[in-house]
Amino acid sequence: MRQAVLIVDDMVDMQKFLSRLIGRALAVDLYTASNGEHALKIIAEKEISVVLADVRMPKMDGLTLLGKIKELDPAAIVIMMTAFGSIESAVKSLKQGAYDYVAKPFDEERLLHTITKALEHHALAKRSIDLERKIRNKETLQALVGNSHPLQTAIETIRCAAGTEATILITGETGTGKDLAARMIHDLSPRSGKPFVAVNCPAIPENILESELFGYRKGAFTGAEHDKEGLFEAADGGTIVLDEIGDITPTLQAKLLRVLQDKEIKPLGDNRSHRVDVRIIAATNRDLARKMEEGAFRDDLYYRLNVVSIRMPSLRDIPQDIPLMANHFLDLYCAEAGVAPKRFSEEALRLLMTRTWSGNVRQLQNAIQRAVIFSREPEIDPGDFDFQTTKMDCLDCLEGERATFRDAQFKEAKSRILKNFEIQYIRHLLQELGGNVSLAARTAGLERQSLQYLMRKHNISGDQFRNPAK
Repeated sequence: MRQAVLIVDDMVDMQKFLSRLIGRALAVDLYTASNGEHALKIIAEKEISVVLADVRMPKMDGLTLLGKIKELDPAAIVIMMTAFGSIESAVKSLKQGAYDYVAKPFDEERLLHTITKALEHHALAKRSIDLERKIRNKETLQALVGNSHPLQTAIETIRCAAGTEATILITGETGTGKDLAARMIHDLSPRSGKPFVAVNCPAIPENILESELFGYRKGAFTGAEHDKEGLFEAADGGTIVLDEIGDITPTLQAKLLRVLQDKEIKPLGDNRSHRVDVRIIAATNRDLARKMEEGAFRDDLYYRLNVVSIRMPSLRDIPQDIPLMANHFLDLYCAEAGVAPKRFSEEALRLLMTRTWSGNVRQLQNAIQRAVIFSREPEIDPGDFDFQTTKMDCLDCLEGERATFRDAQFKEAKSRILKNFEIQYIRHLLQELGGNVSLAARTAGLERQSLQYLMRKHNISGDQFRNPAK
């Protein structure tokens, strides 16, 4: 795509002169504007590489225009044009971010050289930005770790939907990464450089949520002493994520439907609506189809939200991905804590794969982060996890083993389940009793020698459960 130059001067003759000069010498698209307002409109609609702006113009001078250009498009290169008597203003413009300035009457060769260098600078900066975005996109896609079909399906849907303007509904249990998926969609979209606003709907009281989303005007209610911008306005040009959308009230559902239909919001106390350019991503762990049947969620809102649907799988759906995720988080938290890389023992990985994760990926992350913080050895074993094992945990463990070894022969399945039970039972007991082997044996109803045999069998030491401060 060809680069573009915008000439901003209130003198029409100067616009024509510069257009002829630049058009003959350089292969660029040319635009002209007679004032700052018109220039900003062009910059908002077109991809302008270089702006050639006069310092002295009515209504909006060149320095003011420079500041607004930098806010609107920081990548645009601005060259100031000045008469001899305004050199001081031109020098001031350099301090405010102008690339260079040229004095009237022009040295045509110097002017063309300055514009050429500015175009080269813009092209180099653009390539750098594009490269950074590609790297960021790659890192973003790697944030969801796993090779299973359900997870890869979700990732591919994210990749395809990100470049569109479609409204997206992300579903899945608590802790499955719905917030990460929403962030990925934004980062991979053309809106990535614009605001990303995430709203946890249930965390905001019902009577406040509407004013938080849409804002309010001074005097709208008692205590409204000034205008307040809502979160939709704060996200203008970017993305807003409405987390746990299934929990909002019917009244708010109706107002949100209007935003989706008309792209407008109406702040409390305002008699006018205001247009907003926002992409909406909704997320929920609720069954919205059932809520619709019960009359608790509007059908028309559901279909407006569910243009693209992404289902984030639970860990019980993708147990084969747990080792990949676990090692990814292990490397991440070791680097974050500034400690030498660690590894999992086979028993630790087996425990992670067979445990029931009610909190899914978030709970797995937390468990690994705690293990990194408190483990002292280069290898993390089951005792390094701060699991409060209960009878229900043991039943969950057996259920997980049954699912994992359903194709194994009876003796093999029994052996593995028994081994896992012994490890969890002994480690939990020693942890609860501070590593006191004698007390653990009495509590378990075993001879001390029998417990010590099981501990040697599973490479368990009571020392690792003792508090050195005691």
